[in-house]
Amino acid sequence: MSLSPQPRRLWRDVILFDGLQVQPTPMTVLVEGGQVAGLWPQGAFDERLAVGASESGRGGVMTPGLVDCHTHLVYAGNRAAEFEQRLEGVSYSEIAQAGGGILSTVRATRAASEEQLIVASLPRLDALLADGVTTLEIKSGYGLTVADELKMLRVARRLGELRPVRVLTTLLGAHALPPEYAGRADDYISLVCEEMIPAAAAEGLADAVDVFCEGIAFSPAQCERVFQAAQRHGLAIKAHAEQLSNLGGSALAARYGALSADHIEYLDEAGVQALAAAGTVAVLLPGAFHCLRETQLPPIDLLRQYGVPMALASDANPGTSPICMPTLMANLACSLFRLTPREALAGMTAHAARALGRPDLGRIEVGAPADLCLWDVQQPAELAYAVQPGRLRQRIFNGAISYRKEATSHAR
Repeated sequence: MSLSPQPRRLWRDVILFDGLQVQPTPMTVLVEGGQVAGLWPQGAFDERLAVGASESGRGGVMTPGLVDCHTHLVYAGNRAAEFEQRLEGVSYSEIAQAGGGILSTVRATRAASEEQLIVASLPRLDALLADGVTTLEIKSGYGLTVADELKMLRVARRLGELRPVRVLTTLLGAHALPPEYAGRADDYISLVCEEMIPAAAAEGLADAVDVFCEGIAFSPAQCERVFQAAQRHGLAIKAHAEQLSNLGGSALAARYGALSADHIEYLDEAGVQALAAAGTVAVLLPGAFHCLRETQLPPIDLLRQYGVPMALASDANPGTSPICMPTLMANLACSLFRLTPREALAGMTAHAARALGRPDLGRIEVGAPADLCLWDVQQPAELAYAVQPGRLRQRIFNGAISYRKEATSHAR
């Protein structure tokens, strides 16, 4: 949904996190025509510029609108029973090999109509918006036929029309081997490359193509075929890689200029170097790490050493991260992965936008789209420090206030 931007809006005395760092003094922010029109430190604003501007807020912390760069938001059914199984000692791999996991969601999603998927997905989307998201990626991957993958992508596009949010879509046909292709993984990859990707590209339904490079999914050689097909059709490349083992999927994706490699718990130094050389973003998914009770930490120190941007996302999905609260991810990234609050916030804004190929988003700078959040906190670190719904005072999308807390509130 695209809101008509308000002509001029003014926020005063906000503590500003611009997407990469906290500004040292309170700021005045002017928005006009859907863009950030001006930024001034306290005491430097020319009051003549306030003429005709709506005074929209004072105090609190302002950040870019949050960018959730990895979600599986569109699906039917749930996997609560598998949650119980894992707690009883059955591993994620064992569940998948027994026909559960991703394939159980595939069965439910194939059986659902587009309208049913919209109804099921909207509450999850609304939860993300209530926690400050203004841009998100939605992957397919629970259809695994040409028709069902396109169905999911159409639903994802439709969600972006029904709510004030920017939705980018990713075709994840190579997510799991469907049961009808058991023992014929290469044939299924041929379907993805020769029919699925061309159809999604022809209908303009996908911004990128993703793969799951893992022992329980697809080999590096099979994923490379998908990358080559994506390139032929002008689609960006992403990868689920090094989540459960090190197959070299991240380095492979980097060689093809991937926007991001996601999960990466088992990534080694050679893989980190490949990401750095290619400018590929490392997307951390602490929700899945938490829910699966993993113990292999991503190589955070190596990523810092080589200057690889670290994005942070919810991985909202029915099996391994049924969580639609990005600020919780900031807390988990700090507590589990030892990110600093500044790194976590940058991972949810500037670096997450870069992981989607949209470096114009996730920043507060003159000329940038006015996707902003105003929070009822005293300092940005509080957003990672505490797990607390209801701190969002205003959500600004394309210069228009799409959410405003009803009760009068003040930064605490």
